[in-house]
Amino acid sequence: MSWFEKLRGRRTGAGNRVVILSHGFGTDQDAWTSLRPWFEARFDVVSFDLAGCGPMGAESYDFERHGSMFGYADDLVELMDELGLQGCTYVGHSMSCMIGAAAASARPDLFEQIVMIGGSPRYLNDADYVGGFEQENLDQLFESMAANYQAWVAGFAPIVVGVDDREAVADFSRTLFQMRPDIALNTSRTIFESDMRQAVLRVATPVHLIQTSSDVAVPIQVGEWLAGAISNASLDIIDAAGHLPHITAPAEVIRILERRLG
Repeated sequence: MSWFEKLRGRRTGAGNRVVILSHGFGTDQDAWTSLRPWFEARFDVVSFDLAGCGPMGAESYDFERHGSMFGYADDLVELMDELGLQGCTYVGHSMSCMIGAAAASARPDLFEQIVMIGGSPRYLNDADYVGGFEQENLDQLFESMAANYQAWVAGFAPIVVGVDDREAVADFSRTLFQMRPDIALNTSRTIFESDMRQAVLRVATPVHLIQTSSDVAVPIQVGEWLAGAISNASLDIIDAAGHLPHITAPAEVIRILERRLG
């Protein structure tokens, strides 16, 4: 089975330039539903489910390979090489931002530009770096996931969505429940305990950063750090709340995409 098939790849759109849409933790490629028509009118659109996510997630996940963000980056590079893609626009949300950074630092030929929505290279506070979390916060999160995954999802989903949107909360809960609990726990450890700052410093590809003004997972200071660390970066902060603006505030995201991607 090809990587494209293994990751439930989908390819649509009328454009000549290729855009790759890569979702974040707890969702699948359907997270791009509101933005997809905009992309399809302008790009050749490639999307897929990250290992461990979506209806086939358990089949694509490897605890060793995907115990590191670089394992996901290997998935991305292998998929792009398999499809013969180069010079692409890459749009990543949350964990996929750092997957893109790792891939672009290793294979800059594959990327023309990168859009990072709600990305963070490190979630733990560190000296003069504000990540938003202390280790005890993460320990509590992992313990809650391990003790009762269903109860954890019920509390986690509305906090991350961050706005009063029952449909978005229900849909995010649904895709979280699609993940096998042990895979979800291991994935969350991989994300929250990683430090991708060195990989970010090696990114030479132009990067457009998008985040909301109030995000429980990613403080504004993280976006500002990324904008300063990446040699060719722009930062747009949406006057909205939540970690999923491509789902809860798609019109605002599209306005930024119109300006940045033209």
